[in-house]
Amino acid sequence: MSRSGYSDDCDQWQLIRYRGAVASAFRGKRGQSFLKETLAALDALPVKRLVANELAAPDLISCSHWGIHEGESVCAIGAVGRSRGIDMAKLDPEDAEAVAGTFGIAEAMAREIVYENDEYSRSETPEARYARVRAWVVGQIIPTTARGTER
Repeated sequence: MSRSGYSDDCDQWQLIRYRGAVASAFRGKRGQSFLKETLAALDALPVKRLVANELAAPDLISCSHWGIHEGESVCAIGAVGRSRGIDMAKLDPEDAEAVAGTFGIAEAMAREIVYENDEYSRSETPEARYARVRAWVVGQIIPTTARGTER
């Protein structure tokens, strides 16, 4: 099973209910706030790349002027963790319930973000994953009108 926990072992009504939970999580106030925070965290990443299958992974970032520095690549949720200063080494990236609780989002939302980050396109570079996931996050944010109400 994948980190998102998604499988093909559900009947039509289970799938309908689950997709409803995902939609509700994304359009709610808490979900929209997290999506906006995710976008800001992605934009703040020093290196525009995302890893799959982990919240954070150590890597080496080459800097031509200063030499090689150890860095840490993250997934989309891991970008928020980095911006919040969360020690992601203490989190099991396979435990969607614990990840959702740590980040204050619905479990269905955590699983959907993980699916987009990890499984949507398995044959892409970390830089391409970053661009695709960032565009997807932007697409999930509900625009507000000038009066501040959601459309």
